Amino acid sequence: MRTVAAGTICARFEGRIGAFSLKVAFEAPMQGITALFGPSGSGKTTVLRCMAGLQQMSGRLDVGGDVWQDDDKGDFLPAYERQVGYVFQESSLFPHLTVRQNLLYGARRARRRRPGPRVSFDDTVALLGVGGIIDRSPLGLSGGEGKRVAIGRALLSRPRLLLMDEPLAGLDDAAKEEVLGYLERLHPSLSVPVVYVSHDLREVARLADTIVVLAGGRTSMVGPLRRVLEELDRPFGSRDFENGVVLRARVVGHDRGRRMTRLVHQGQEIVIPAVDMPQGQDVRLRIRARDVVLACEMPSAISVRNILRGTILQVTEEKGTAFAEALVDVGGGRLRSTITRDAVLDLGLEPGKPVYALIKSISFDRPALSVVRASHGTERIL
Repeated sequence: MRTVAAGTICARFEGRIGAFSLKVAFEAPMQGITALFGPSGSGKTTVLRCMAGLQQMSGRLDVGGDVWQDDDKGDFLPAYERQVGYVFQESSLFPHLTVRQNLLYGARRARRRRPGPRVSFDDTVALLGVGGIIDRSPLGLSGGEGKRVAIGRALLSRPRLLLMDEPLAGLDDAAKEEVLGYLERLHPSLSVPVVYVSHDLREVARLADTIVVLAGGRTSMVGPLRRVLEELDRPFGSRDFENGVVLRARVVGHDRGRRMTRLVHQGQEIVIPAVDMPQGQDVRLRIRARDVVLACEMPSAISVRNILRGTILQVTEEKGTAFAEALVDVGGGRLRSTITRDAVLDLGLEPGKPVYALIKSISFDRPALSVVRASHGTERIL
């Protein structure tokens, strides 16, 4: 049997639940956030439960060199012996305990485990911003506050692996943005890998380093976030999901009068609505394919502020429709553009053709923007 690297999560599960059939296999790094992504019913939560030992299917699970399941050898570590922190869709806080007591419950669990990555109580409270609610009852918390406490309780149990099952489910947009902001700030401080379940590509684009795409109970694609999003033939390229990419850029200045922020990507300027970030800050931008317009000549006298020079890498037609998608290299980064087949023919779009990619500044709303932070001594490079 092939040896799994100590810095790798290797998972393989196969089985049936009623009419649903699961056959999933993937490898992911033992650092950063790995997203299990796909539509409802694709098997995401089932895989997470198998990793936690809450659902038993045939297969194998190796977490950084520790084998938790190996059917070939008859090994299966029960859930209570696995060093897992689990954040459910519901916060599942103990209503008879205060926020402090809920957090300390996680710390007490840690003392019954063998040593794992250590996160202090004070650091957890500060990172998740729950100091102001520490003595309140969970019954009086908002949805976002409850989620943050649930994440803190899981972290304080000193898990070797943190599993998060749609942690933003049921929250309104404001609460989602609140929790996403805390997760972004928390990410660089984590010394424990996270497996994050979501069907929302916006969440995945902001948080994930690695993505595992599931469809119909099968593994469809696995890899670094940016590479997977650049693939044109991925199975979730449907009307249920907005195709797009993640582009990395750096803040180089602010125009306070016009309320705009200037970024640079590989020497090309991108202008977005003003954000409160220092010069030199690296960010990643979620750019939807439908927001990218292509031109064969440099346009003039138009309202679009962002015009990036690029080269066509690939054009793929969408079967049964009038649409196509172009993959465009813009100095090392890549953009996707949804266009019509008619435009492909009219503009003569083919690999190697120089083009200009036009992106409206208003496309960059706050959910499309996230910060690149240092993680474990190195930058999070997509």
